[in-house]
Amino acid sequence: MAKINIKIEGVPYQVEEGLTILEAAKACGYEIPTLCAFNHGECNKGSCRVCLVEATGARGLVASCVYPINEGMEITISSPKAAAARRASVELLLSNHSMLCQTCDKNEKCELLHVARITGARDGMFQGTQTPVTVDEISPSIVRDTSKCVLCGRCVARCANAHGNGVIGFQNRGFRTIIGPAENRAFTDSPCILCGQCVNVCPTGALMEKSEISKVDEAFAAGKYVVVQTAPAVRAALGEEFGMKIGTPVTGKMVAALRRLGFKKVFDTNYAADLTIMEEATELLSRIKNGGALPMLTSCSPGWVNYAEVYYGDCLDHISSCKSPHEMQGAILKHYYAAKIGVNPEDMFVVSIMPCTAKKFEKERDALKTKGLADVDAVLTTRELGKLIKRSGINFTKLPDEEFDSDIIGEYTGAGVIFGVTGGVMEAALRTAYYVLTGEEHAEIKFEQVRGFDGIKEASFNLAGMEVNVAVAHGMKNAKVLMDEIRAGTSKYHFIEVMGCPGGCINGGGQPYVRECFLPNEDADIMDTYKEKRAQALYSEDERQTLRQSHNNPQIKALYDEFLGEPNSHLAHELLHTHYGARKPFPEKE
Repeated sequence: MAKINIKIEGVPYQVEEGLTILEAAKACGYEIPTLCAFNHGECNKGSCRVCLVEATGARGLVASCVYPINEGMEITISSPKAAAARRASVELLLSNHSMLCQTCDKNEKCELLHVARITGARDGMFQGTQTPVTVDEISPSIVRDTSKCVLCGRCVARCANAHGNGVIGFQNRGFRTIIGPAENRAFTDSPCILCGQCVNVCPTGALMEKSEISKVDEAFAAGKYVVVQTAPAVRAALGEEFGMKIGTPVTGKMVAALRRLGFKKVFDTNYAADLTIMEEATELLSRIKNGGALPMLTSCSPGWVNYAEVYYGDCLDHISSCKSPHEMQGAILKHYYAAKIGVNPEDMFVVSIMPCTAKKFEKERDALKTKGLADVDAVLTTRELGKLIKRSGINFTKLPDEEFDSDIIGEYTGAGVIFGVTGGVMEAALRTAYYVLTGEEHAEIKFEQVRGFDGIKEASFNLAGMEVNVAVAHGMKNAKVLMDEIRAGTSKYHFIEVMGCPGGCINGGGQPYVRECFLPNEDADIMDTYKEKRAQALYSEDERQTLRQSHNNPQIKALYDEFLGEPNSHLAHELLHTHYGARKPFPEKE
């Protein structure tokens, strides 16, 4: 791309043509305060007015996030006029903000507070009536508090860019403007899939996961037998909560921390990921051989399942009946493991540490109860686990590396680890499907064709003379393309993996926030590469495992020999499978 000449604070620079002032300044080492600009323009650009600067050729101050550079432009960030305007913009935002900083869940990660410090914003400069407040706490997954919203629009853009949905948007006009679902409905009364991507980009505490830490506290206080399981993606990101670089795997320290928090047993959900593959691969092969609904779609992402129930209720027979891995593990813990160790299933309290807010909703489903007991009792996000560890005074970075419990259940293979990244479920399934069909291990354990972050990936594999067409999609905007083909009867695939969040679980709605302003020691391109770094943490753990195919997990073999019988048996269906139902996008208000 062509270069042009500009000056910033009187210093000449050559920068790429087509950039905004904000982007050009960043490339030259300047940090102009901003709330709306975020990661490839996911924002309502120019709305917050925090990035005002002076520029030659402009009439007055301009919003640097939208104003383009041109040849010979001279930009001034530090002039008294620009500095005063930026400060006033922040002070106006603060005047309509709840200012409950000490008790806000976003404390220490609040971008409004960050720009307030940078601009030198003063307290109480503008006072008057505040915008009417909506607090939506009905959903088990997400809390919305409009008193903390700065109308930056990042949540609106993320929902549209990731999912093609307009679930949340601007409502009303002028001083009464708020952001929320249509008619200011609760999230549970809207087509929201509860994935939490909006939470990930919110600069304040206006959107947060609904905390279940108190539920866990109550279970400990009641003397329950409290056990915990952790999803694969958690280990790839938890270290970020303690200042460790993105992509640092912290499996051993995470286990050590959970033991010190008092959990009776610390299990890895990867065990159930291996179990999921045994059930799912068997289900797929049965559908192919017996004329079942094809393509079969994965079912481990609850955000995706929510989307399918709302938008494709006529295609639900294509979704695998397998429960998600942490729900499978909960069922096995309460109805197999509990009996083995002499604990009443009703006294066992299962906590799942997940990178996902949709799993909080998932655990509430009646269809995910076994013999009247919920498979999982509480779901904490990766961020919530970080809070729990900090609250307990544990010095995470100084912890030794410890191993998961694996006395009866808990052993896992590399196939289970890669469930946390888009394409991982597909790759794990292919490793086992190949073996089931041929009786031999695939020469190359990796299936590179389904790796990477393309929105839709597709591949064909010859498995024992059978040509199997597969596809992988992440983010509902991409899933819609494949679902429309299924609805039209034109899909060429046998098996499709769908993940609700862009990049998969590593970028789930409950993962640590990625903000350049709070990551001074990260690479300059971290906003573009953080998903790859987290993914590599999982792929590297897969490569370190002695066993890398789910069907080779000795404890999974023992579970079938001693308890379940075989994959897709009657007992396996009772414990490990579920069903779905079409839902209206906008349920009738009570």
